[in-house]
Amino acid sequence: MEPTLVIRVLTAGAFLFYGVLCLFSPAMVLEFERYGMPRMRVLTAVLEILGALGLILGPTPQWVAAAAAGLCVLMVGALIVRLRIEDPWEAMLPAMVLLLVNGWIAVQSWRAGQS
Repeated sequence: MEPTLVIRVLTAGAFLFYGVLCLFSPAMVLEFERYGMPRMRVLTAVLEILGALGLILGPTPQWVAAAAAGLCVLMVGALIVRLRIEDPWEAMLPAMVLLLVNGWIAVQSWRAGQS
């Protein structure tokens, strides 16, 4: 299995996990209230799940690149929210890592689609 696929599967698993948590976990309801964005919880969950599915099931490299880029946008938003509520940097680390990993996936997938 190629390394890019392994990373895509692991990243998709993380987003599927957190997307489902956003939908069904009472703790995530409280988190989104703490963020001051309770109405964004379901939309965030749906976008995370769709992005994860795009990473795995994208029919072309360009689709995978678009899914990864969309997840990057979500992670930028997550970092902005955490900065706004003054969370410690350790709380921002998962979003930072996922932003970097999905940025890498987007670039690699786009390049693969261009060749």
